[in-house]
Amino acid sequence: MITTKSPREIEYMRKAGRIVALAHKALQPYLVAGTTTKQIEEICEQVILNHHATPSFKGLYGFKGAVCTSVNSTLVHGIPSNTKLRNGDIISVDIGACYHGYHGDSAWTYAIGDVDEETLDLMKVTHDALFVGLSHAKAGNHLSDISHAIGEYVIAHGYSIPSDYTGHGIGTQVHEDPIVPNFGPAGRGVILKEGMTIAVEPMVHAGKPQTRTLKDGWSVVSKDGSNTAHYEHTIVITKDGYEILTTLNKEELQKNG
Repeated sequence: MITTKSPREIEYMRKAGRIVALAHKALQPYLVAGTTTKQIEEICEQVILNHHATPSFKGLYGFKGAVCTSVNSTLVHGIPSNTKLRNGDIISVDIGACYHGYHGDSAWTYAIGDVDEETLDLMKVTHDALFVGLSHAKAGNHLSDISHAIGEYVIAHGYSIPSDYTGHGIGTQVHEDPIVPNFGPAGRGVILKEGMTIAVEPMVHAGKPQTRTLKDGWSVVSKDGSNTAHYEHTIVITKDGYEILTTLNKEELQKNG
C-alpha cells in the first residue's frame, strides 16, 4: 500500500535525512587509501547514534552492518570489513538512519585517490541520472516518468542498468511501496501525489547488467567484474516538484569544509 505522509511525519523524515547527510559528510575525510570499510561504518554509526537515531540497516533482514560499503564491482549490500581501500578504488556508501520511527536513506559513490577517467565518467553519469530522474518528480506525474528518464539517460551514455535492484517507498519502514525502477516506459502506473516519500537510486554498471550474489549472501557484484556506481536520495513529492530530505542546509555544508 502506498501512503502519503503528514507534515509531522515529513518533519521526522527530514530530521532522519539530515542525520544521514551528516554521516556522509563525516566520512569524507577518511576516503583515502588505507582506510578500512569497517572504519567507515564506525564513523557513520557514531554520527547516527550521536543524533539520537539508530542505523536503519543494522539487523534489517539479518544484515549485520550499520551501513553498506560496496567497493568497485560490488553494486550494493557490501558488508563492512577489515578490507583496506586502495588508490583508484571507488566505494558506494549506503546509509540509513531511523529517527522517532521514520527513516532516511541515501547512497553516494566516492573516488579514492587517483581514479581513471572511465570510472569517473561512470560516476558522473550515474550521479546525473539521479537528478535527471528527479526532474520528473512532481505531483500529477507518473512514477514511471522518473524511471524512464533515468534509464534513457544511462543507456544513452553507454552504460547498463541491473534490473533486479530498484528504488522504493520509505517512511516508517525502510522499504515501502512503491517500487521505483530505473528503467521502463513513461506514463505508466502510479500517479505521484503530494506527500509521497520515495528513495530514488540509480544503480549502474560499466559493463553488462547481469549480477551475482557472493557467498556471504549479501554482496551483489557485476557478473562481468565491471565497476558499478550508486547514487540515492530520499525525497518527498510536493505540489510543484520535490524536496530532497537527505541533505544539509548551506551553513552545514560550509561548516568545516
